[in-house]
Amino acid sequence: MTTTDTSEKGLESLIMRHMTGVDGLAVAPNTAAEVRAPYGGTGYIAGSAQDYDRAHALDVPQLFAFLRATQPDAFRKLALADANDARDINRLKFLARLSAEIGKRGVIDVLRKGVAHGPLHFDLFYGTASKGNARAAARHAQNRFSITRQLAYSIDETRRALDLCLFINGLPIATFELKNSLTKQTVEDAVEQYRRDRNPRERLFEFGRCVVHFAVDESEVRMCTELRGRGSWFLPFNKGHHDGAGNPPNPHGLKTDYLWREVLTPAGLTNILENYAQIVEEKDPRTGRKKRRQVWPRYHQLRLVRQALADVRAHGAGRRYLIQHSAGSGKSNSIAWLAHQLIGLQRDGDPADQANREVFDSVIVVTDRRLLDDQIQTTIRQFMQVGATVGHAERAGDLRRFIEQGRKIIVSTVQKFPFILDEIAIESGRTFAIIIDEAHSSQGGKTSAAMSQALGAPAEDDDAGPDPEDTVNAALEKRMAARKMLANASYFAFTATPKNKTLEMFGEPLPPDAAGRVRHRPFHSYTMKQAVEEGFILDVLKAYTPVDSYYRLVRKSEDDPEFDTRKANTKLRRYVESHVHAIRLKTEIMVDHFHAQVLAAGKIGGQARAMVVTSGIERAIQYFHAFQAYLRERKSPYQAIVAFSGEHEVGGAKVSEASLNGFASGDIARQIRTDPYRFLICADKFQTGYDEPLLHTMSWTSCWPASRRCRRCRG
Repeated sequence: MTTTDTSEKGLESLIMRHMTGVDGLAVAPNTAAEVRAPYGGTGYIAGSAQDYDRAHALDVPQLFAFLRATQPDAFRKLALADANDARDINRLKFLARLSAEIGKRGVIDVLRKGVAHGPLHFDLFYGTASKGNARAAARHAQNRFSITRQLAYSIDETRRALDLCLFINGLPIATFELKNSLTKQTVEDAVEQYRRDRNPRERLFEFGRCVVHFAVDESEVRMCTELRGRGSWFLPFNKGHHDGAGNPPNPHGLKTDYLWREVLTPAGLTNILENYAQIVEEKDPRTGRKKRRQVWPRYHQLRLVRQALADVRAHGAGRRYLIQHSAGSGKSNSIAWLAHQLIGLQRDGDPADQANREVFDSVIVVTDRRLLDDQIQTTIRQFMQVGATVGHAERAGDLRRFIEQGRKIIVSTVQKFPFILDEIAIESGRTFAIIIDEAHSSQGGKTSAAMSQALGAPAEDDDAGPDPEDTVNAALEKRMAARKMLANASYFAFTATPKNKTLEMFGEPLPPDAAGRVRHRPFHSYTMKQAVEEGFILDVLKAYTPVDSYYRLVRKSEDDPEFDTRKANTKLRRYVESHVHAIRLKTEIMVDHFHAQVLAAGKIGGQARAMVVTSGIERAIQYFHAFQAYLRERKSPYQAIVAFSGEHEVGGAKVSEASLNGFASGDIARQIRTDPYRFLICADKFQTGYDEPLLHTMSWTSCWPASRRCRRCRG
């Protein structure tokens, strides 16, 4: 009778057998277990733990085998007396040089660009060959993908070992800690092991030396791109199940076997390293310091881009795609990855066929979020190898000039949407991909007016009347049909909360139901439910308390000793008796609550911020003045910032964000992170796609007008 090995070692063996064809337990040093019997294998070599050079964090035999086979002349010029002798001076110099470059630039950049050693240059990786390039394909086939189990990585403590480590041409790419719930350990224990036992000062765990670290059990996968001890941040790398977190049942094996069967195959890993993984540089607006961050795609981002590219490759230009990705999905990176991979994409077919040219001449990214206009542009530039291919259409003539110059990616705001549609309409000989960020939006102000005007629809009042989204989408559909633009443009519409009109216009039609109604579905989904369950966003309705209910509560816990019931009852009595949404009273309630329950409790290390969402620009300005006045009365050291689009007339005078706040509109996102600013009062901005870790508390001052369907509860 054979018993199933459910231990951690059993999971190691399962992965090794699938990837290499052997279990990898008894691989002799300086030899490669490249025999594929009896299990098969997917193109990986079983490495030897004894071959690992802990001082330089390299699998030296795999590295030298690659260089000897692919660049024999340059390798001979290294003048190694004995490549296997760890004391050989030329060997040590070369390994020290390579290790230093990886430490400085990161392994991703070293794989892409190689390394110089004196007068010599060495390629460390050969990327995917273009169609019909047999020489490049042969070089790519010489890459050595290897995986080593029980890798003793520590210079000081030889007993410390990783379960698995994956290498390309001897350079470390990914580490793995494996757990099994049948032995009473889960992925959480693997995460804890990384945080507790894997010292980020160890050479292998230094920033940029490995691309990603995986915590894995038979049900879930987590990933981390930079180990920081207790501060290590692990993200879910799961497929999702029933629109929520986790992974679906797998009738053919473990729930997590997609990691080694799909994601980390040689072809899959090559694709990620070429098109997704990156070290990006960010500047802290407060300190001016630059910080590097390593990026690895989450599973839903990878699936979205690959599915979209496959569909375009099969069908060419002219289709519509609705991507329903919740806040917390990493939308900016998804848009950047999709944009730069749509460039250069060719349809399936014979490479010799002249008609098989690139599908799109240009990709135009349109966003109605002013904050993300610069953010998306910057993200795309960081992923594009040639920055000159990206243009930012800020002025009226920029779009036409960029198209004539052959700019491959053009980033613009929705205010320029009229010009975009006009230019595409007359460019019948060219094809375009239009990526629309927050397709459902245009919530008010100049944004709504610009969209409506571009699409031949009248602008709607911000506080009443038909929903601008319905008007915009209906007009867009008519304009598309009238100008027959579908022949030369594909539309990729990103939104977190698509309405029926948006689904009808961009979604995929489903078979008619029994009543003959045709419903539509998104091309790809990452739901709000999954984002909440994975911890990327908070369910604000879970802690939602109406104002009248709030003051009926009398809590007697230690962290909130009996709220001042006298003041609360006074305010409640005034609120109930007046039965109006008194701005002053609600301002007092919000400010008092934030001071007593958020600031006094030291939330987010005492740095918590609050957002107040209003129903329109006029209300936002009224609340801004009420907040400023009451904060002064309380002698509070804090202030508020107001955010809305364009100019607005109040009391016979025009006001803007800049005139009220005392600084430029573009500085709002930076200023709210600094004292004395703690309250952000919004009308039509910062409500979608705004990622601010210091944001702790949110208040809605009223529901949407009865003439609109509520965007939160769909009422």
